[in-house]
Amino acid sequence: MDFFLSCSPGRKRDFSPVLWSQYFESMEDVVVENDTGKDTFRIYKSGLEGPVLLLLHGGGHSALSWAVFTSAIINRIQCRIVALDLRGHGETKVRNPEDLSAETMSKDVGNVVEALYGDLPPPIMLIGHSMGGAIAVHTAVANLVPSLLGLCMIDVVEGTAMDALNSMQNFLRSRPKTFKSLENAIEWSVKSGQIRNLESARVSMVGQVKQCEGAASPECPKAIVEGIIEEEEEEEEDEEGGGSVNKRKKEDDTETKKEHLYTWRIELAKTEKYWDGWFRGLSNLFLSCPTPKLLLLAGVDRLDKDLTIGQMQGKFQMQVLPQCGHAVHEDAPDKVAEAVATFLIRHRFTEPIGGFQCVFPAC
Repeated sequence: MDFFLSCSPGRKRDFSPVLWSQYFESMEDVVVENDTGKDTFRIYKSGLEGPVLLLLHGGGHSALSWAVFTSAIINRIQCRIVALDLRGHGETKVRNPEDLSAETMSKDVGNVVEALYGDLPPPIMLIGHSMGGAIAVHTAVANLVPSLLGLCMIDVVEGTAMDALNSMQNFLRSRPKTFKSLENAIEWSVKSGQIRNLESARVSMVGQVKQCEGAASPECPKAIVEGIIEEEEEEEEDEEGGGSVNKRKKEDDTETKKEHLYTWRIELAKTEKYWDGWFRGLSNLFLSCPTPKLLLLAGVDRLDKDLTIGQMQGKFQMQVLPQCGHAVHEDAPDKVAEAVATFLIRHRFTEPIGGFQCVFPAC
């Protein structure tokens, strides 16, 4: 409903950021201690009973990418949500944020679970998107979550991921380096199609960007951050005449110089040496996990040979959610919540609430 309203003639879309507290019940910084010091991991939580759904975001994203999904799933089944900012991402602070190896990040997940629950963790389902899906599998295979009851990967398949690595640097170079405001970043994410759901973008992008240190740099590529509002300005020029638009653009230019710009929290291009380790061998690792498994994809063409064979053998449940971009859980949070809820009820891991009716997929 919000989408149609926001796209109606004469209605300007609201790109202002929304607080995490609109979707999660609490926020916590979990301290993990070891021989060399302390690391602090940011988590967001909801729910009081039922299995724990431990949510792992994709590269460059943060736990806030699960915000709208959290509201949707909490209203369908009894469960507890723990959404984690992985190292180098969001508000997590570690001593070596550059180490994004699958082994290190998997150990982080295990350490956070131990710090939260001690020797008697509740039943936990690992759910991960893209990079987070790979880390969920590596965590499961290493048996770092002893109470694991289920595993879900969202839009991550070894064959497709490995093929995409060659073009990843070009994609990262094509993104704006800076934004003049949070609103500007949110607007870009929606108009570029990175996040197709405005509601999710308004809470999620806050975890992807940070304010630059120091004053705005005069050599920042201003054409990039201002170009995305060209469409609205052309429309307003037709209505008001060119003079007022040009005047406002000059005022905006002056304002940009006064403001602190926003930039990405993590430089993903510098993590390239870890990409192969996240995804190589992932399909067989996923298939080897003895727990019930769910694979959610934006398109069936993403399946590689190993997963196709495994799916035909009934080794995991699969559901395709069309009309989604890569950020499936942000673009279609209700559909993802429905699929996860149905999976958990089907395996008798939890109970429905609020009159939720399971819709069992064909796959």
